[in-house]
Amino acid sequence: MQSAPRPAPAPVPGNPSEPELVSRAAAGDGAAFEVLMRRYNRLLFRTARSIVRNDAEAEDAVQEAYLRAWRALGDFRARSRLSTWLVRIVANEALGRLRRSGAHVIPLEAAMTSPEPELQTALTDAPDRGPEHCVLRAQVRELMESRIDLLPEVYRTVFTLRAVEEMSVEEVAQALEIPEATVRTRYFRARGLLREGLAGAMDSALAEAFSFDGARCDRIVTKVLAAARIEGRNRQA
Repeated sequence: MQSAPRPAPAPVPGNPSEPELVSRAAAGDGAAFEVLMRRYNRLLFRTARSIVRNDAEAEDAVQEAYLRAWRALGDFRARSRLSTWLVRIVANEALGRLRRSGAHVIPLEAAMTSPEPELQTALTDAPDRGPEHCVLRAQVRELMESRIDLLPEVYRTVFTLRAVEEMSVEEVAQALEIPEATVRTRYFRARGLLREGLAGAMDSALAEAFSFDGARCDRIVTKVLAAARIEGRNRQA
């Protein structure tokens, strides 16, 4: 049975630059904001997913972050890139959800120096999904995602942005509002922990980690635009 075709993005006249899209979206142009959402959906989903470790919760965080961003879009200034501004918003939203759920967020320093055997085991033990030395790419990807989920949030988000999304150290530092030296420390610490179980399989599986399919992209866009219409932000019918 064939899946139903995905709806095409609403047309935006001409070929507007990102600043033009931002300006139009701030004025209530839903089509312009849809272009921005589709451009950054995967980045924001991966960011939220790296924090909450749950697909459905990550989708909800991204949707709420988009609405927050749309409301504040008129105040956005191009002193930083739009992508880093959006990452900061979705990271804050995801962290807020994590705290409200009562989850214990382990700080970087505590994770690195804690003598607790349970914490060290959580960082290094193999996940219970699939063998460590997989030969099929799908199995390696599943193992990679499981391993990333084992990392403390401070490592997990930096690793996702640097390795999976290939953002620069400077971009990650701006997005998460942390020093560049801290980004480097967390990134290399995360890679070291992952290498203990993944060996050479890590790099070959990164490109497909936390895949972001078209259906999820469409679902997020549709829900954000519908919510924006309810609050009168999206002026398109």
